[in-house]
Amino acid sequence: MYAWIWRRLPFGLPGKLAGSVLLVTAVAALLWYVVFPWAEPWLPPYDDAQIPQDGGGGPGVPTADPSGGGEPGDGHDLPYSTEQPE
Repeated sequence: MYAWIWRRLPFGLPGKLAGSVLLVTAVAALLWYVVFPWAEPWLPPYDDAQIPQDGGGGPGVPTADPSGGGEPGDGHDLPYSTEQPE
C-alpha cells in the first residue's frame, strides 16, 4: 500500500517527500480532531486519577499515617537499615 502511494505522488523526490509529510499530517489531524473525540465516550477512563478520601488504597496497599508519626518503634519500622556504613 505504501509503495502504491509513493508511486502516485507527483513531482519527483522533493514532491514525494513533501506529499508524504502532508499525508501523514492530514491523517494525524483527522485522528486527533475527529476519530479520537468520537471514540472517547467508549474508552475506559484512563485519566481518572482520583485519590480516595479515606486514605485507603485497596487491599494490600499501605495507607498514610494521618498523625504524622514516624518515630522508631511506633510500628512503622523500615525493613532495612538507614545507618551509614563505616
